[in-house]
Amino acid sequence: MLLELNQLIVPAGHQLLIKNISWSTYKHILAELGENRSSRISYSQGVLEIMAPLPEHEVGKKIIGNLVEILLEELDIEFWSLGSTTFDEEKMDAGVEPDDCFYIQNEAAVRGKDRIDLTIDPPPDLAIEIDITSRTRFNNYEVLGVPELWRWRGNKLEINILINGKYVTTNNSLAFPNLPIAQVIPEYLQRSKAEGRNAAMKAFRAWIREQL
Repeated sequence: MLLELNQLIVPAGHQLLIKNISWSTYKHILAELGENRSSRISYSQGVLEIMAPLPEHEVGKKIIGNLVEILLEELDIEFWSLGSTTFDEEKMDAGVEPDDCFYIQNEAAVRGKDRIDLTIDPPPDLAIEIDITSRTRFNNYEVLGVPELWRWRGNKLEINILINGKYVTTNNSLAFPNLPIAQVIPEYLQRSKAEGRNAAMKAFRAWIREQL
């Protein structure tokens, strides 16, 4: 590349798009940036996106991830949380790093694995994105075949289910079909801001137990 990566400055809350990036260059950029970085990377058909999240973005991701973990624990469902792991596949010419992701239905297929290879392993069952503004990232989840994508829009949780290769917005979660997830996740995220994280998590656990 003519431009060195350390010359790029992406302000928090903004995205940088770079066109005409080959797959090999995309993989080189991933390696050069390393795993210990705050930016998120997405790649689709030659377009590379670098996104720098805002602090509230990180708060939303953490709290929603905590709520999902509590749900799975209380429902006694085994899961494998892989956070912002990079998922990509050369044949599909796509790569994405979710804000958070979980193996749930396919947990046993990846249990204990240090690396996920989408040529032989399934994609995560649930991915979570905070304030998506880029269709590139959204389309990548479709291409990679992630069955369920949650999109947090600041005060609303949008649940997308993959049907015939395209996402359809619904009120019902595949992972938690009998619970009003689209309503309760925003409620307890807001409660964490008003009452504190621990108080909200305890109240959420109590709510789940009432539903069982």
